[in-house]
Amino acid sequence: MIQKKSTTNLTELLLKCMAEPDPMLSMLEWLCAQLMEAEVSGLVGAEKNAHNPSRSDYRCGYRPRRLDTRMGTMYLMIPKLRSRGYVPFFVTERKRSEAALIQVVQEAFVQGVSTRKMEKLARSLGIENLSRSQVSEMTKGLNEQVREFRTRSLADSRCPVLWTDALYERVRMDGRVVSMAILIVCGVNEQGHREVLAVEPMLEESKESYSQLFENLQQRGLKPPSLVISDANRGLIAAIRESFPGASWQRCKVHFMWNILAHIPHKDKQAFADEFKQIWLAQDAEVARQRAAALAEKYQKRFPQAVHTLEDGLEDSLQFFSFPALDSRKISSSNMLERLNKEIRRRTRVVGIFPNSESYFRLVTTYLIEYAEDWSSSRAYLSAKSVQLAFSHAA
Repeated sequence: MIQKKSTTNLTELLLKCMAEPDPMLSMLEWLCAQLMEAEVSGLVGAEKNAHNPSRSDYRCGYRPRRLDTRMGTMYLMIPKLRSRGYVPFFVTERKRSEAALIQVVQEAFVQGVSTRKMEKLARSLGIENLSRSQVSEMTKGLNEQVREFRTRSLADSRCPVLWTDALYERVRMDGRVVSMAILIVCGVNEQGHREVLAVEPMLEESKESYSQLFENLQQRGLKPPSLVISDANRGLIAAIRESFPGASWQRCKVHFMWNILAHIPHKDKQAFADEFKQIWLAQDAEVARQRAAALAEKYQKRFPQAVHTLEDGLEDSLQFFSFPALDSRKISSSNMLERLNKEIRRRTRVVGIFPNSESYFRLVTTYLIEYAEDWSSSRAYLSAKSVQLAFSHAA
């Protein structure tokens, strides 16, 4: 009798799913819902709607959650718990950042620095009651993942191209709100795929902080790069030249253009920009120098400071021409890393001011882990053939 009822229920489920536009996706949604209910029952110590005096927690409704899978996009109803946030086990590895975001909120509440924005974020994540023990327990697993990612060996792969930049957010520290930097280094390996190589928290960008960052990379097995791309921070430039002798430094052409345009009156900016950006669209470095010289001669009297800035930094902005096999659009600027930082800022904007430096660093690193995983399985950023052709002499 029981077997017949079970079979009947399964048949009804299959018929219901087959009537949906995407039967397989519908079945997957049902399975995920069952898995979440089973997991939550284990966490609270009681089945749904069941009475159990020894239970450790209570259910508290649901929250909608979009989940992208290889089969398509699902919209799940995630169970909420009264005393802690809940992230389903089957998305924890891919969405560990959500767990890190929950921790940011928890730590803010525990430390008494909750804001209206933080309270709104807490409700969206299903967090209502919080305790130090819950924060501590959740932190252990994420901290270990962050540590493993930051200290993993780099000896098995070579990244001939590096990009480096800093990301800033406001953080509470010793009763004050300060601007804290996280230094990020990304690279392209010999297969053309991007990697996140280093994530380091710093209070400022300086030669010493960048030198320590590069030294740590070398200790982890990073082989000397052939090309490093960044903005023109003096401390960073000095650290690159000291840490990677023999590597070319490409000054981000976009930052450089803005540096030059800062000396042009607003009414003349567009016309001047249309003309001077042709320098970096030249077919080779020699033509680029000729265009720069012609531009300097034309505007020397009208915009002397702009011309001085152009002449002073021109050669460093033309280093990408030394690697003609590579896509010049991707190695002539730090746009790749700028876009990554912009996306991280968009995701951290919901927090506002971080309750402490640890929560800021943990959240940013978990985001970067996810991006690194996506990069490893996505299309190559530079073709493997072009990378091998450009750097075969340095292998």
